[in-house]
Amino acid sequence: MTSGIRTSGIRFENVSVAYGKNVVLDSLDLTVEPGEVMALLGPSGSGKTTALRAVAGFVRPVSGRVFIGGRDVTALPPHRRGIGMVVQSYALFPHMRVEDNVAFGLRAQKAPKGEIPGRVAEALELTGMAAYARRYPRELSGGQQQRVAIARALAIRPGVLLLDEPLSALDAQLRSGMLAELARLHRELPDVSILYVTHDQVEALTLADRIAVMDGARLRDCGTPRQLYRRPRTEFTASFVGNANLLPVTVESSGAVTFADRELKVPVPQGAAGGATLCVRPHLLGLGDGPNALRGTLTEVQWRGATHRLYVDVDGHRVMADLRELRDPPPLGAPVTLHFAPDDAVLLGAEVAAHG
Repeated sequence: MTSGIRTSGIRFENVSVAYGKNVVLDSLDLTVEPGEVMALLGPSGSGKTTALRAVAGFVRPVSGRVFIGGRDVTALPPHRRGIGMVVQSYALFPHMRVEDNVAFGLRAQKAPKGEIPGRVAEALELTGMAAYARRYPRELSGGQQQRVAIARALAIRPGVLLLDEPLSALDAQLRSGMLAELARLHRELPDVSILYVTHDQVEALTLADRIAVMDGARLRDCGTPRQLYRRPRTEFTASFVGNANLLPVTVESSGAVTFADRELKVPVPQGAAGGATLCVRPHLLGLGDGPNALRGTLTEVQWRGATHRLYVDVDGHRVMADLRELRDPPPLGAPVTLHFAPDDAVLLGAEVAAHG
């Protein structure tokens, strides 16, 4: 499938999009490398879908430029950009068989007639839908329809594949299966750049080489899933990429860190002082005495299959702990102690970041 593939890679150069006075994407600078999967992750209204539509050519920036494969495409219509796109609603033609849906883009681009059947078969084989070529969309499940939509996008051999919340219409089990399929497609199409819009952190962590975190029409953070999860740079990133306990702390001039009149042992950047926030992931907290002990009252227990989530009130602060193999959780109202290792905590905050 890699032969004949179009130029890959995406670059946003100070791109802004506005509707009247309402700025929906503000000065985005971001590069998606050839062959990279970049997830745009953020809440509704964060600007992530607008960024994708700017690449597709469905919205025109009021300033800045969009490049695909080093070519400025800002003024080009969508059909001249060499992209494939998949949306959450599948957008299949109900009166066309699967093979005709997949061939639609090829015919629109006036591909040689003799090539179309082979390229359709190739795309259906790649997405595991070869046996369904003669069916109509109404005869397919939601997951199968989404595979057809992906096959249609791949049939034109795009250098760039745009995925706009492609799994949001599927139930949890189908979503898990499609995540595995998309990961496989990425391995089999190493030259295709993928821009993946989602509000689902699991999808982003599972698929992306890097994640761009969006909020309030702006890019807030960007890094590998491991970087953003283990060492987030902002409170928003910490809370949106995975679950996090965000505890208000004070960094003394001596380097000591205090939380609710307790001194904690955590790494402190040189010269940092003042107010800050301590980020500790729930699964890194243990039950019982240990380093950085937090004593409080158990207020809620949620059984989540493989784990129990405990909510503990520590001097008015709600602390979450995800514990495995906890057969008999303490009763509600019981005093409990949680602890975490010093290296499992990250200090966040303007005063700290300025010195970090």
